[in-house]
Amino acid sequence: MFYDLNVPYSPTDPGLSRTLNFSHELGYNAVALNHSITGKLPNEISCGIPSPLPFKDLPPTLQLLTRCTLHLTETHQNARLLALASHYHILALRPTDEKSLQLACSSLDCDIISLDLSIRHPFHFKHKMLMEAIKAGKKIEICYSQGMMGDSQARRNLIGNVSQIVRATRGRGLVISSEAKSAVGLRGPWDAVNLAAVWGLGQERGFEGVTKEARSAVVSAQLKRTGWRGTINVVYGGERPAEMAEPVANVKAAAVTKQAATSKGTLNGKNDATPGTKRKARSEADTGNVHTGDKPLSKTQVKKRAKLEKLAAEAKQKEQTEAVTTG
Repeated sequence: MFYDLNVPYSPTDPGLSRTLNFSHELGYNAVALNHSITGKLPNEISCGIPSPLPFKDLPPTLQLLTRCTLHLTETHQNARLLALASHYHILALRPTDEKSLQLACSSLDCDIISLDLSIRHPFHFKHKMLMEAIKAGKKIEICYSQGMMGDSQARRNLIGNVSQIVRATRGRGLVISSEAKSAVGLRGPWDAVNLAAVWGLGQERGFEGVTKEARSAVVSAQLKRTGWRGTINVVYGGERPAEMAEPVANVKAAAVTKQAATSKGTLNGKNDATPGTKRKARSEADTGNVHTGDKPLSKTQVKKRAKLEKLAAEAKQKEQTEAVTTG
């Protein structure tokens, strides 16, 4: 799958639908709509991208993601990044100076670090600083449309900045995006790979920048929001569907009714309530020798009574036999 994780979103842009359709025609399978925030965060944070989009002619196989890019300054050191990230699929930071870049690479939690490569930065990209961010799972973004749609100075700055980033990162952890504000600024995935190769990034690393590394950024962002420390992801929490709740409740009610009936029968004398006499009472009930008095019969008395009843039955049978013989 080919990813383009930076397509600017504007509610007043009439050509956004055409840009998404053209992106799908170029071969991209997933596109992230980018909502940029500059300045102080609002009190009530919500997603600035509507879902679903008010377009009816979008390709059904195109996966749309939401992304928020916060322009980072010194005042955003304690920004509510967790609350902001919970409303988007991807959270990106755009540092404006060396100090904010150091914060983004070290302490601030984000998914992508996106730099404005069309301007000349008054500092150098250090290997130790960028590798600290990459080891933490953050990706460094390269946007090719910043220089292609600008003047010659912007193109020159883009090539110089990309060369510095490739040299500082050794080509690792880089994501290639378009940041195209219209369909004219889009290029196909392989065209982006060839551009990165011209700027000093190997073709294999460039191919990973639009496939593997981009997918890793999306999956890592999802695990941060739906999982626990990136190791456990709760897919199904065991919630019972609504159509199964009523039959289960009926079964539980029937079980409670049956248990109540059993308890009532025990109290009415169907079973002996005393644990010590339960087995003895069952034995006497089976032999038919249940004594209704206060004191139960002993085993000797039960045997004696059974013997007398047997002798009486034999004597009665003998009398009947003699009567038949004499008659």
